[in-house]
Amino acid sequence: MYGLIIFPVISFLSREVLNLIRPLGDMLDISSLSFAQIRTIRFDTQFFVLFFFVFVFSMVIFSSRFWCRYLCPTGALLTFFSKTPVTRRQVSDLCNQCGKCARKCPMSAIDIEKPEKTFFSECIVCKTCEDICPEKAVTFESSKKDTIGCESFSPKRRAFVSTGIVGAGTAIISLTGLNSLYGKPGEGQVGAKGLVRPPGAIMETDFLSRCVRCGECMVACPTNTLQPIWFSAGFPALFSPAVTPRRGFCDPKCHECGNVCPTNAIRSIEKSDRVWAKTGTAIIIRQKCLAWEFKKSCMVCDEVCPYDAIEFLKEKDNKVPVPHVIENKCAGCGYCEHFCPVRNQAAIEVSPMDALRINQGDYKKEAQLKGFKLRLKKTQGQKTDPVEAYPDMQQGFAPGFDTLE
Repeated sequence: MYGLIIFPVISFLSREVLNLIRPLGDMLDISSLSFAQIRTIRFDTQFFVLFFFVFVFSMVIFSSRFWCRYLCPTGALLTFFSKTPVTRRQVSDLCNQCGKCARKCPMSAIDIEKPEKTFFSECIVCKTCEDICPEKAVTFESSKKDTIGCESFSPKRRAFVSTGIVGAGTAIISLTGLNSLYGKPGEGQVGAKGLVRPPGAIMETDFLSRCVRCGECMVACPTNTLQPIWFSAGFPALFSPAVTPRRGFCDPKCHECGNVCPTNAIRSIEKSDRVWAKTGTAIIIRQKCLAWEFKKSCMVCDEVCPYDAIEFLKEKDNKVPVPHVIENKCAGCGYCEHFCPVRNQAAIEVSPMDALRINQGDYKKEAQLKGFKLRLKKTQGQKTDPVEAYPDMQQGFAPGFDTLE
């Protein structure tokens, strides 16, 4: 909620405020204010995330702690382990049946008709009832003496079991869907088209089981290339992060996504290994390429490629050299796709082909075994940031639309 919605909104508003007060910096000769920049990041699925959280928050009106009681998997596990708690609620003979504790209980763990009765599977030992009891009849003790618990039949427990069965069925159906990536890819299996995971992402099935869709990697990504996906890789992959080169390139010297991932779905990679973390391979769409299809001179993909994985060759019946991808040198960073001057759909795209996904081990060793020759090209004092090296690429956007930053 914060990372995908609140943070981008704050960044956008801050940038607009900065633009309003920038003339003041020019007047007062405050250079830090005049040249300050605030990057506005954008994410997909924002409205869905917004409506989902609004729904969850609004349900509190009808049931206190709605998420904790009905949706949170941790709450479900606690229910099973709290049927016979060590520390439990006990009500003495001082109780006058006023029912105040039942009305104030945030988990509805106290019977309205019989306040001395406790549903231990619902009780979280918050001790609210003990604090508000006017007769001080409620205590929480580690005692073996008889206490009044819930009856053996519980409609809520039965509803929970039913929900668990439905959830398991949904998971099984999702894993047997045509575009599910469950299992080892092979003959007759359909993979997700164009799904490029972050560098350091482990094997897909393990990645999906570990990734908790927290959004930490997407918020930390400095180029905003990591975006949550919809159903392109099946229902189980919903909201998981994917590289979107058209939005931003993946800097081969950066690995913030792996550094912030709390579950190791994206491995933290050493700097010496980062260059070898191949995320995919670029493919040229000749029917859209300015050089191949329109016979116009264009070498942008080669100029921005940090791996020197593009070579230009002369082809028959073409007056200009045309690009070819050297696949074992390409790391799938997306520079070429991001800066391709062909609008709408780029003439060169990154595919997940030959992506290096390993759960453990050395990336350099595995890459060399596969014949990859990944190496950053030497710039010899030239600017390495394509945005700075090619300022003309920042032109041509309509006011109010995306600009390269």
